[in-house]
Amino acid sequence: MDLYGVIMAGGRGTRFWPLSREKKPKHLLAVTGERTILQQTVDRLLPLAPEKNLFIITAESHAAEVRLQLPSIPQENIIIEPVGRNTAPCIGLAALHVKRRDPKGIMIVLPSDHLIADAEAFRSTLAAAAEAARRAPCLAALGIAPTAPETGYGYIEEGKKVSEALGHPIHRVLSFREKPDRAKALAFLESGAFFWNSGVFVWSAETILEAIAEHLPLLAHGLKEIDAAMETNDEPAVVREVYERLTPISIDYGVMEKTKDAILLKGSFGWSDIGSWDALCDMIRETDKCAFPGKQGIAIDARECYVRADRRIVALVGVEDLIVVDSEDALLICRRGRSQDVKKVVEELEKRKLAEYL
Repeated sequence: MDLYGVIMAGGRGTRFWPLSREKKPKHLLAVTGERTILQQTVDRLLPLAPEKNLFIITAESHAAEVRLQLPSIPQENIIIEPVGRNTAPCIGLAALHVKRRDPKGIMIVLPSDHLIADAEAFRSTLAAAAEAARRAPCLAALGIAPTAPETGYGYIEEGKKVSEALGHPIHRVLSFREKPDRAKALAFLESGAFFWNSGVFVWSAETILEAIAEHLPLLAHGLKEIDAAMETNDEPAVVREVYERLTPISIDYGVMEKTKDAILLKGSFGWSDIGSWDALCDMIRETDKCAFPGKQGIAIDARECYVRADRRIVALVGVEDLIVVDSEDALLICRRGRSQDVKKVVEELEKRKLAEYL
């Protein structure tokens, strides 16, 4: 009962345009199956923590949809960020809520928009990380063994094994690395000592707040102001005022790259951040075939294509390595391997002030 899930449901998912939009970003969509990505994230946590111990951190513009999709989560557990300030302020704000609920509470912090193939193995790794966090102050990160020289992920460098928890080895972290170029990513892969940073962390609320105080004093000062106003009528105004002056910073850059208390638990549970259409393609890939989620499609002399079109049939003739996404008001045609650049389409729409397509 000391476990608290903190699901970060912010972000726009611009690389999933044209389905992911400002009003309904990727994590609020049913990209795979009938449940939305956010609902699947909650489903995976429930065997570990009850619904009353789950917190959803989201934007004001998405709060109504989050409540609609998660009616069993207590209303007070839907925490609104007035503006996005990256993951460090988000996690700090959540830690205040968890610590107020339970001074010794253990936080499982995870993004809302990842997919996990083996939920049981995922929970086993989380339980081991939580056990480590109970034993001693530490900041546990879940790492994924890389299968390719991926340039879209951060990396964690594995240090020596220091202990075990529930049968899972625990290693010191030597370093956190930002998203590398291809040459460096290839070197990381070949070394065998680097793991993809899954963005999933486990620690006590008390420990992460102490780490923020040590490494991000300006954020810590703002969090103290919020803490003093919590459960009063002034809380929303104080949160907004503090957030307006905060500098955006990630928990990786602000804390994890600086701390000496980071530990690594290696996970093998079929993880994907589905950060792009290519990532989704890789999950459902069928060699030399074309994938047509939704309506039936027609492929003639076509191979290695992904088509998502719910309103009409799409026919492919003599093409390969394409991603085609047909939404109600926009059509994306992209070569496989280039879907990271879809966010540039969103940037161009913003430049042209075409808000109706954002």
